[in-house]
Amino acid sequence: MNERGPRVPDGYDPGAFEPFAVTVDLAVFTVRQGALHVLLVERGEEPYAGWWALPGGFVRPRESAEEAARRELAEETGLDADAITALHFEQLRTYSEPDRDPRMRVVSVAFAALLPALPEPLGGGDAARAAHVPYGTVHDLAFDHGRILSDAHRRIGAKLEYSCLATSFCPPEFTLGELQGVYETVWGTALDRPNFRRKVLATPGFVEQVDGPPRRSGGRGKPAARYRAGPANALHPPLLRPEGRPE
Repeated sequence: MNERGPRVPDGYDPGAFEPFAVTVDLAVFTVRQGALHVLLVERGEEPYAGWWALPGGFVRPRESAEEAARRELAEETGLDADAITALHFEQLRTYSEPDRDPRMRVVSVAFAALLPALPEPLGGGDAARAAHVPYGTVHDLAFDHGRILSDAHRRIGAKLEYSCLATSFCPPEFTLGELQGVYETVWGTALDRPNFRRKVLATPGFVEQVDGPPRRSGGRGKPAARYRAGPANALHPPLLRPEGRPE
């Protein structure tokens, strides 16, 4: 009787294939002081020593790509496993050009993560330091990380139109002004405040008002009502960017 399950064929030689490594790279965005920032690390080793790069690293033999990405994120931010599980975290795409890493053939699985404002990152591994850097201010990144970062930014900008993703940038309780600020920083364009407020409040399950006194958000106007993320995942209808928006 044959045992159930896959079997390695007789004569199979894994050494007949050229070995390659698998890494993860993380495009981690946050809104700090009203501007979109990305988490970058300064490489402390060759190749690209002294260059800014996305955080990431090699996938270990007994872990999945997602497990490796969450491990790397914990090492860079100091967040514990529960906090990272609560973040918005999604696979972006795979980058597999043969010469993307000068050391050997390396295939990278890239992830995008959205974080509320955090303390300064810790850095670790082969990173000389880590920092939240304003998006668009560093133009030369190690490897193909500039392309990965641009792809992640486009993905996030598009998803803000039809999903409730923007609340992932906000603290547990936020004002509609703070939520509008997320859209404006990611899209790079100003929005009409009354129109934005009307659309948000008319979308079922997007946000829920929090009981209790309103919060002063720093302006001279009256204190603003507080909200939290609602149960919805998708926006119906979508909240589209203004015409002529930048990509």
